[in-house]
Amino acid sequence: MSKVTFIGAGSTVFAKNVLGDIMATPALQGFELALFDIDLQRLNDSASMLQNLKKSSGSTCTVTTYTDRKEALRGAKYVVNAIQVGGYDPCTITDFEIPKKYGLRQTIADTVGIGGIFRNLRTIPVMLDFAADIREVCPNALFLNYTNPMAVLTNVMNTYGGVNTIGLCHSVQQCIPGLFDHLGIDKTGVQAKIAGINHMAWLLEVTRDGEDLYPEIKRRAAEKQLEPHYDMVRYEMMLKFGYYITESSEHNAEYHPYFIKRNYPELIERFQIPLDEYPRRCVEQIKGWEQMRGDLVNNQDLTHERSHEYASYILEAMETDVPFKIGGNVMNTGLITNLPKEACVEVPCLVDRSGVTPTFVGDLPPQCAALNRTNINTQLLTIEAAMTRKKEHIYHAAMLDPHTAAELSMDDIVSMCDDLIAAHGDWLPKYQ
Repeated sequence: MSKVTFIGAGSTVFAKNVLGDIMATPALQGFELALFDIDLQRLNDSASMLQNLKKSSGSTCTVTTYTDRKEALRGAKYVVNAIQVGGYDPCTITDFEIPKKYGLRQTIADTVGIGGIFRNLRTIPVMLDFAADIREVCPNALFLNYTNPMAVLTNVMNTYGGVNTIGLCHSVQQCIPGLFDHLGIDKTGVQAKIAGINHMAWLLEVTRDGEDLYPEIKRRAAEKQLEPHYDMVRYEMMLKFGYYITESSEHNAEYHPYFIKRNYPELIERFQIPLDEYPRRCVEQIKGWEQMRGDLVNNQDLTHERSHEYASYILEAMETDVPFKIGGNVMNTGLITNLPKEACVEVPCLVDRSGVTPTFVGDLPPQCAALNRTNINTQLLTIEAAMTRKKEHIYHAAMLDPHTAAELSMDDIVSMCDDLIAAHGDWLPKYQ
């Protein structure tokens, strides 16, 4: 029996999507779905939910819970990772509240920026522990990483963890449907090429029957900008830099130095920027969990339709040798020629029985590559900090972050980092 291990299986809704997708795929029947989480209540909730789904769907997959991570991983062919180290309380609160004291405001704080840096620093040691277990008990497994910050963690697992890792994010497959629906353009028959870095990949080409659709997209986007709407940051970036970005406006507002500025408070309203959006979502999810828990965990008639998440399609392609194309996060082995080779990039990949094969992209438009590099700088310095345990590289990562550097002096950045290190306490290893 082949085995899929899900680490962070207490993420019940996400487990339903990924593992429910596997149950709904004929070619993936008979797999053991091995669940592991450090929260035993949430682990058992997910197991109950999946047992209900197994019964209602008639799937022949088996659902097993583990309290020993190494045993959960032993013999796995595929490992799905969806953890969050430190959770909402205390770590997410810390990531937002301390920078706010310095006048640095954020929206999501899970990718780059000061919040992304510290989420990385507390997550990387845990991921490297996973890697050590995987090398011991399932060295040939494919590691499917869904945990943010995507680019850094996928980079670390490949570069330092010695684990075959693909980073997966649903912003690529949502890009065309979301953009075209909002602009009222028919998306039937559209061909697209997307590449860059995670959360800042670019819609490089978009055509139908050989016709370039960008002129019409930009015309309609310019009209949309005359009234407030939820995607104003991305449209502004496209109209100024020429290309649409995969990830949402609330994310991209904090990846660049142009939108969240103390000296220009009117930009927040003009571009509809939802400050403190991620903590707000966390509070709403915590409030709504008990209702959702009843609907998911105790529902004997629970059903599931296959989602757009890539995991089951990757497994199906590898098990059947029927190729499938994804947008994946991989190391830049000459794939994007004007981004650093040390970076993790998001490019089209072909999946079949031989595994995940990234495709060559070549040069990005120079302005797109330049914007990517501003975020890659912080990513690479964050990895340097995590691997050397030197505080100076935490400072470097923060000082190179575009939004942080645009708002704070170097002295304030260093002081803020020191405050964050102290507040994290045992959530971080010791830095010198």
